[in-house]
Amino acid sequence: MERINKGKLIVVGSANTDLVIHAPHFPQPGETVIGDGFMTNFGGKGANQAVAAARLGVSTTFVGKVGSDEFGKATVAHLIKEGIDVSHLYTSPNKPSGVALITTVDGGENSIVVNSGANFDLTVEDIEKAEDAFTSASIVLMQLETPVNALVAAARLAKSHDCYVVLNPAPAPKRQLPQELLQNVDLLIPNETEASAISGCEITDTSTAMQAIGIIQKTGVKDVIITIGSKGAIASIEGKPTLIPAFKVKAVDTTAAGDTFCGALCAALINGSDKRSALTFANKASSISVTKAGAQISMPHLSEM
Repeated sequence: MERINKGKLIVVGSANTDLVIHAPHFPQPGETVIGDGFMTNFGGKGANQAVAAARLGVSTTFVGKVGSDEFGKATVAHLIKEGIDVSHLYTSPNKPSGVALITTVDGGENSIVVNSGANFDLTVEDIEKAEDAFTSASIVLMQLETPVNALVAAARLAKSHDCYVVLNPAPAPKRQLPQELLQNVDLLIPNETEASAISGCEITDTSTAMQAIGIIQKTGVKDVIITIGSKGAIASIEGKPTLIPAFKVKAVDTTAAGDTFCGALCAALINGSDKRSALTFANKASSISVTKAGAQISMPHLSEM
């Protein structure tokens, strides 16, 4: 089974500040619900995945954009503290930093509203300015919280430097993803909703999940892993179907479970694991993260694994 050459991880993606409140239930339209807890956390799918990987021992570079406000300055300082290279984390002169408003309820479920802000100011030119980082990378990891044209450019640049390209298509795309992007993706990691949106196949069980994977692979994507929450993951790796069950834990907050999975999977690949072993490692990291409240603060360090 193919293994990834050891090198750096580049994460191209979003950085947000999460404003989190716990409530007894999600509010209905027009309803005011009294919460019983509040946290301000660092978040954004890109930054989350970068932190997840960095905490698991991988040299990580973050490519993205923040505002010139206090949220942006705090984000940069935090990522530096996590050991992440921020030399290509740019500042937007026009837009504020991204913010996410998150409500969590008993049982660990959450609802999220995001203002992308500077994240959607990331340009093709920004990606091109970061080319020096791509020359020493082995994996480039991306999501869909930044402009798609920037991701197309990043995937193209990654392949020109023989990088392995991983795309977590979250949030679920509302329109078809460009063929040029998908044909440069080596590994796609959607959840059930995202896989259904991309394939046009409603996923209700293992059979329909594998059907969706087959449709997605016809776009040029080589490998596909569909994360299915507490049930683990269903994958097609190098043409072989694989089911990886989740570890049984008591969920407190699922906010960053998927991001932890993606970052941990890339970390395992860079650290020399084969893809099937990396899947198990990622499931374990994700399972640990849901036992704690918050996004990045819930992500495990290598010693916890």
